[in-house]
Amino acid sequence: MGHGEDAVFTLRAAGAALVLDAAGPVPQVLHWGADIGAAQGLRETAAAALLNNAPDEPRRLTVWPTERDGWSGTPGQSGNAAGTATTPRPELVEVQAVPGRDGGGRIALRFADRVSALRGDMVFAMDEFGVLTVDQSVTRDLSLAPDAAEMYTLDGLRALLPVPDRAGELLDFTGKWCREKAPQRGPLRFGTHARRAHRGKPGHDTPFLMALGTSGFGFGHGELWTVHLAWSGESEYLAERLPESPGPFAAVLGAGELLHSGEMRLADGERYDAPTAVFTWSGEGLDGIADRLHRRLRARPSHPAKPRPLVLNTWEAVYFDHDMDRLTGLVARAAKIGVERIVLDDGWFRGRRGDHAGLGDWYVDEDVWPEGLRPLVDLVRSHGMEFGLWFEPEMINLDSDLARAHPDWVLGPAQGLGPASRRQYVLDLARPEAYAHVRDRISALVGEHAIDYLKWDHNRDLLEAVSRRAGAERPSVRAQTLALYRLLDELRERHPGLEIETCSGGGGRIDLGILDRTDRLWASDCNDPVERAQIERWTRMLVPPELIGSHLGAARSHTTSRTTDLAYRLATSLTAHAGIELDLQTASDEELGAIRAWADLYRELRGLIHSGRVVNADLADEATQLSGITAQDGSRALYTWARTATSPAGQSGRVRLPGLDPAARYRVRIRGELGPASRHQGQDPAWVTAASDTGIDLDGGVLAVAGVPLPTLNPQQAMIIDLRRLP
Repeated sequence: MGHGEDAVFTLRAAGAALVLDAAGPVPQVLHWGADIGAAQGLRETAAAALLNNAPDEPRRLTVWPTERDGWSGTPGQSGNAAGTATTPRPELVEVQAVPGRDGGGRIALRFADRVSALRGDMVFAMDEFGVLTVDQSVTRDLSLAPDAAEMYTLDGLRALLPVPDRAGELLDFTGKWCREKAPQRGPLRFGTHARRAHRGKPGHDTPFLMALGTSGFGFGHGELWTVHLAWSGESEYLAERLPESPGPFAAVLGAGELLHSGEMRLADGERYDAPTAVFTWSGEGLDGIADRLHRRLRARPSHPAKPRPLVLNTWEAVYFDHDMDRLTGLVARAAKIGVERIVLDDGWFRGRRGDHAGLGDWYVDEDVWPEGLRPLVDLVRSHGMEFGLWFEPEMINLDSDLARAHPDWVLGPAQGLGPASRRQYVLDLARPEAYAHVRDRISALVGEHAIDYLKWDHNRDLLEAVSRRAGAERPSVRAQTLALYRLLDELRERHPGLEIETCSGGGGRIDLGILDRTDRLWASDCNDPVERAQIERWTRMLVPPELIGSHLGAARSHTTSRTTDLAYRLATSLTAHAGIELDLQTASDEELGAIRAWADLYRELRGLIHSGRVVNADLADEATQLSGITAQDGSRALYTWARTATSPAGQSGRVRLPGLDPAARYRVRIRGELGPASRHQGQDPAWVTAASDTGIDLDGGVLAVAGVPLPTLNPQQAMIIDLRRLP
């Protein structure tokens, strides 16, 4: 353990830094934010004032906040041992600091707590992109307090970091089915802003990414501090500001798993590992946060490396009406326009003629598929396409052979199950025999048909999530989540190359925990492009475009009944991992031609879309949106200019294109393959007319600093602007 100046440890990478003072019984953060260099004097200026009517020593916010240090806010740890040991007093016993080869590194802290009889571990790690993670664990050790009660009930273990006074504005998210990732922002007021996801998963209203920033921060400007919990179970996010402040800072930001009462009881030698809390700082606005997180994901060895194939999912085309003749025609049309992967959605297994029965019986329905799935799989492969299959493995219908044979496998109290949701219940995956049944059925089907891809759905919240295994009812959300993780890991180990898409009624389970085990996410069940553009825009705060499925739907949306033009729907579903839900057999030859051109354009551009930096323009007119993707080397950029509603202003004025080099020169083209966007004007600005013909050369300073006037589009219209840097 360090002493004096040797006890100050720094992690720094990509312009971000964490400075930690390990002197004293519990370390404290001296600084988290921009890299300020040597940081001499941080320790000397870290002590807060001694306030009136306050403890006789200045308050300290430590990395493991407790009341011992005068902290009156949310504690880092909460729990008890049979009603005792409610005042934890961790003491630092060991520090290990290891620098990273490409910047960053890790600081590992070990604690002993003779009150709670717990040994604690806390690891701060910063990657080369400046993203900071905090991992915590506690292990029950009765040798620390031999007279302590046998069991310790852990109610919470939270990672909390301080933020400065200038971070006075808060942003997080809410939502519902088909309207996920709806932003909400306002001033950070005194008290606790807490968001608790109590749904057995993050939920459609997940806070997702909680951010504190300087006043008026936007996509391209402002300083921000954010937290995300990499966990697919229940969670708690908080931003907290007390009148006395946490030391020299103004507020705290943090997250942790939301544990049910009695869910985590630790006997001697037992350990709890908290989910990883992911903290990110940016001095370049929201796009800077997204860029750091995207780079982190793309650097993973497991990140998809091959081009993301154009997908057709059968759900909105046929729903439960599985018929080989109908699907044969759909596959033929898909092949004609260049689809590269077919996914057979819900309705293929026994008894599944609607959503009231069959979940759990993962056997091909012989009444619908008398020869099994082999004819369809062979047909898909004969066109050179991959084959995928839908499952909802964590769920069960009471009207199923599995539920009739094993009613105790249903997650819920013995006194009687509560109401169904979508006419289904939850299968207790933490029960070994239920886990093995699901694993083996999925694995057998994947092996039999060499399935390339699974769409993994999860369509309901977990209510009264108690398990009846081992003769006792215990809260089981955590156990269910860990069983899910094991199941995904084991299937991928058994079937190398298998890709998995995560879906939870759309965007009900989007987090970095599930993304460690999957290759794509379904951001929403809503294919309405007006809604979808906003949902995906904010989903991209955490997730890069290549992991977000974005599909072309019907002209009249199946979820909102809004009708939109084909060109607008094509433009909206171009700049992620593109796919199709539209029933192609209802499309005219002209529409098929446009879809084929869109598919060709997607294949041309996906190398850029799936590797570039996401940027967004800060616009005063909320009815317009300019989003883009710029190549990492600056050689190319792609922007979508879109309008959702009318505005008081007749024209946009000069709009700056973010992410370009002001010193470079660019060839600018308006891509016309998707068809013309309808205008609410008599004539385009002259430069747009030139860019729509052969292209126009413009200086980066004009595009990025001064800006260019853009066409006034009619509502629900979009255009694609393609730029190449000139030599």
